[in-house]
Amino acid sequence: MQNIKVKHPEVLAPAGTPEKLRVAIDYGADAVYIGGDAYGLRSRAGNFSFDEMAAGAAYAHERGAKVYVAANIVAHEQNLAGAGAFYRHVRDAGIDAVIVSDPSLIETAITEAPGLKVHLSTQASATNYETLNFWKNEGLERVVLAREVGIDEIKEIRQHTDIQIEAFIHGAMCIGYSGRCVLSNHLSLRDANRGGCAQNCRWKYDLFDLPENGQKRELMGHGPDGQLEKFSMSAVDMSMIEHIPDLVDAGVDSLKIEGRMKTIHYVSTVANVYSTAVRSYCADPEHYQLDPAWVDELWKVAQRELSTGFYYGVPDENFQLFGKRRRMPRYTFVGQVLAYDKASKQVTVQQRNNFGIGDTVEFYGPNFAHHSQKITDLYDDQNQPIDRAPHAMQVVHFTCAQAVQPGDFMRANEN
Repeated sequence: MQNIKVKHPEVLAPAGTPEKLRVAIDYGADAVYIGGDAYGLRSRAGNFSFDEMAAGAAYAHERGAKVYVAANIVAHEQNLAGAGAFYRHVRDAGIDAVIVSDPSLIETAITEAPGLKVHLSTQASATNYETLNFWKNEGLERVVLAREVGIDEIKEIRQHTDIQIEAFIHGAMCIGYSGRCVLSNHLSLRDANRGGCAQNCRWKYDLFDLPENGQKRELMGHGPDGQLEKFSMSAVDMSMIEHIPDLVDAGVDSLKIEGRMKTIHYVSTVANVYSTAVRSYCADPEHYQLDPAWVDELWKVAQRELSTGFYYGVPDENFQLFGKRRRMPRYTFVGQVLAYDKASKQVTVQQRNNFGIGDTVEFYGPNFAHHSQKITDLYDDQNQPIDRAPHAMQVVHFTCAQAVQPGDFMRANEN
């Protein structure tokens, strides 16, 4: 009996720098999203110049991938000047689409940069098919759903519209509705909706009552470890790795990973896992099984607890960061493979964190390639024996019995 195949959704990865763009694509992403020097919500990410956009688009297109530019600020009057020229430069750089939330900027992109495709940002809070059809009629190619939309709602939306649907599947969850929050504006004088979010919701706060006699009384109780439990608005991160069939069957066209400010360790790992899982399910949905190794892999780069967000109901207090963490990532990114000599079984590595003789390291590469080994010898770039590689970006080599490829990464268990 021939295996049934289903439509392969796009795995869309974040790329805060040109290096991360290349890594995400090499590790399986079908598309990446980046930021330019204006109009984006990650002003502190390593945003792209127009020349870097063009180089990134060329790299992606040569490998069958796409590049989108996030330009999703809520614009004030002073932000509008020059938008038309910005979009024309983006289009001419070969970018496949821009991700926009502000209606004025959407209109500018459509009218002043003809041919540039436009995707509606999650910041616009699209939660129903009537809204999606409205934006389709305005000329948009795709809508990124609000993060508050559930799986059953996506199924209903899919039945009533044929515009492309993009949905977040992994990464940080903003406590504000669809990311629209003013905590940073009030507490840090940084406009969250124009790229300056200080992530105030991640801070820890004391909570007091307001008695009539003017005496403050602390209201917080004690956590499991006996320490005073401070108040937090911080949500746990999202992970939908265990629910890929639900997302694909619901009709999601693009599966989006959050994290333009995350490391290449994060980008490579998460893109690798989700692209592997999606390929596996789409190739043979009838016999698909979740590989526990995929879940374990994501925990090697997780920053917080993981949950399914709003997909299966409204998150409760268990989806907030309170008390002692239940699980912690225990791996550190320590190096990138530059070369491998099969004859001598010597691997050349560029150091990214301190490692040395006696450490057990894990190599990983595209298509979920993995192997671990203990380092028994180590040499610097002058072929002099050393015990450790403590210097940033130091080039070293050592014996590696199993062949690895340039571009593979190396991590070490912190224990």
